[in-house]
Amino acid sequence: MCAAAAAWGQAPDPSERARAAAEASLAQQREAIEKQRAAVRAQLRSLTPTDAFFAVPWSSAIAGTGFPVRGSECEPIPPEDIAAVVEDIARREGLTPDLLRAVIEKESAYLPCAVSRKGAQGLMQLMPGTAADLGVTDAFDPEQNLSAGARFLRQLLDRYAGNLALALGAYNAGPGRVDRLGRLPLFPETVNYVSGILDKLG
Repeated sequence: MCAAAAAWGQAPDPSERARAAAEASLAQQREAIEKQRAAVRAQLRSLTPTDAFFAVPWSSAIAGTGFPVRGSECEPIPPEDIAAVVEDIARREGLTPDLLRAVIEKESAYLPCAVSRKGAQGLMQLMPGTAADLGVTDAFDPEQNLSAGARFLRQLLDRYAGNLALALGAYNAGPGRVDRLGRLPLFPETVNYVSGILDKLG
């Protein structure tokens, strides 16, 4: 469409340019996933039980979700029920819907009132301070939580020049740790988190 418009001497449609740019960005992101998966695997191979960056021994890595919930009324949201919302938010933030779905599944298993032991809340497990910074008034509102979580993930991707492994590591362990180390933190939970999502996308 842009080429046709140019051929007729018309200015390209801004929305078409934005769509094309988003598609190009997503294509580059997908191409980078394989390289990032290899980097995570290399880090996994280099780990030893005495690695100084371990918070807990490898055998104590967290398995499963096991989230406490805010109330007995909480049930997982069927992914198909919020598929349209996920796709719309992903498109708006320049993310792939598959990436957003993988993060939701890993973070909360689609439980809208999930609360972690550290106090992270909702579908994308936003910490209260992060949620407040992103303008969230109700972290247990699925659309607010998804919108803010996707925006935060987009900010992290921009911060780390599109490096998905680093962005996911920062989403899980905090950007401060990634900034200090200049690489993926080698906490078992974080490495499992990142490699699990990259495997899902692979």
